[in-house]
Amino acid sequence: MSLAVLASRALCGLQALPVRVEVHMAPGLPAFHVVGLPDAGVRESRERVRSAILSSGFEFPAGRLTVNLAPADLPKESGRFDLPIALGVLLASGQVQESLAPDNTCQLQNYVFAGELSLTGAIAPVGAPLAIALAVARSNPDAVLVLPVGCADHAALVPGLTVLSAASLLDVVHHVAAIQPLPPATPPALAVCHHAEPCLSEVKGQELARHVLEIAAAGGHSLLMSGPPGTGKSMLAHRLPGLLPRLAPEQALEVSALAGLSGLTPTFTDRPPFRSPHHSASMPALVGGGAYPRPGEISLAHQGVLFLDELPEFQRRALESLREPLETGCVSIARASRTLTFPAAFQLVAAMNPCPCGWQGHKKKSCRCTPDRIEAYRSRLSGPLLDRVDLQISLPAAESNWVDLPEGEGSEPVRLRVAQCRARQQQRQGTTNARLGMTGINVHCQLDEQGKTLLAQGMQRWSWSARVVHRILRVARTLADMAGHEQIASVHVAEAVQYRLPWND
Repeated sequence: MSLAVLASRALCGLQALPVRVEVHMAPGLPAFHVVGLPDAGVRESRERVRSAILSSGFEFPAGRLTVNLAPADLPKESGRFDLPIALGVLLASGQVQESLAPDNTCQLQNYVFAGELSLTGAIAPVGAPLAIALAVARSNPDAVLVLPVGCADHAALVPGLTVLSAASLLDVVHHVAAIQPLPPATPPALAVCHHAEPCLSEVKGQELARHVLEIAAAGGHSLLMSGPPGTGKSMLAHRLPGLLPRLAPEQALEVSALAGLSGLTPTFTDRPPFRSPHHSASMPALVGGGAYPRPGEISLAHQGVLFLDELPEFQRRALESLREPLETGCVSIARASRTLTFPAAFQLVAAMNPCPCGWQGHKKKSCRCTPDRIEAYRSRLSGPLLDRVDLQISLPAAESNWVDLPEGEGSEPVRLRVAQCRARQQQRQGTTNARLGMTGINVHCQLDEQGKTLLAQGMQRWSWSARVVHRILRVARTLADMAGHEQIASVHVAEAVQYRLPWND
């Protein structure tokens, strides 16, 4: 036949949109054209495909070849279209005859191909195989996905999807011609974390900070810690993932898919991700971006923790870009041609010094900063950003005899309490308290008269915005859940009010 049509996928954020690879051969002067909005990497596939076909023992047809990647208005990038193009050339030129089983599940139109060819005919791994597999499974669960050996096993993690592993173009040809079937890919097992993370018992003293860290874990709340150097802010932040519930397989799949999209080596583990970018990180590095947008740090921290140390040292634009994701749990990156949305349901933990030199409030060291410098330092954090941080505490300097203090409670018993508290929230409202919407707040955050009076006094004294009030109600709901109470008491409201920035007084 002179026309072959195969299926592939083009990455568009976490989505992998279907692409129809049409290969047409016509008589005429030898030519090889690729159309359909390909980038430089796709256009260069002509030479890779030519060499791979010859190296596999076939002839490259001496005619006019036209490859159309439809739809034409969708940008195509990377070399993942090499395999369907090469197979389409062999089918269109008649060198390979389709001999797959005639039932619907095994016809060629049910296959999806993706793979970059080397000049020898071997198939190199492609990026983001898990994102491709997730998209294929959602659109057509009966589809058969053919991927290179190096990444097929990871794509096979998607339940219910048939994934075949191919090492070379010749292997794919033998499968299509019913000479030798391709082997199915074997998914790796979920890597279960066995207490490999740092333990909370290593933090000596700082009982208030340990308690607030448990509150943050129990309700999924964001946390800002302020204090002099050496008070344990970073230690506490690094121990938060060990207090969080383990990821479900579906959550681990999504986290792994986002890691693959960013170019990282994907891992399939039940441990929540922990990301700690340097304060020199730009806004695209934090929220994502690029000509072909990739997920940023907030998406890589999806279902986990994003730790921002030295918070005021980050660029103002970068910090302000966190405001929408903190509210919605996702981030939209707009480009002239399209808008991509990445999940970003992360838990923010931030740390900062009380002043530029860091020693304000220290018992033995004197602060050298003027009031103007302190005000300028703190003003780098805008009011709207601070409004979105649920828990804001000040840590005192470490005691002089902290070495002799006994170890505190370990992470495991705290994690069990956190799991029980979160299970109570899931049973009641289907989400964590930090993600409660307006309807959920009105239903599940009802206060008694004493609690309402206390909250009204705080609103009048500190001129809280409605967003701050909602944050306080969510924290109070978590405190009630930790105490096993169905209703929020005034003591829970009073404690939630205390966890605001210390310089608000």
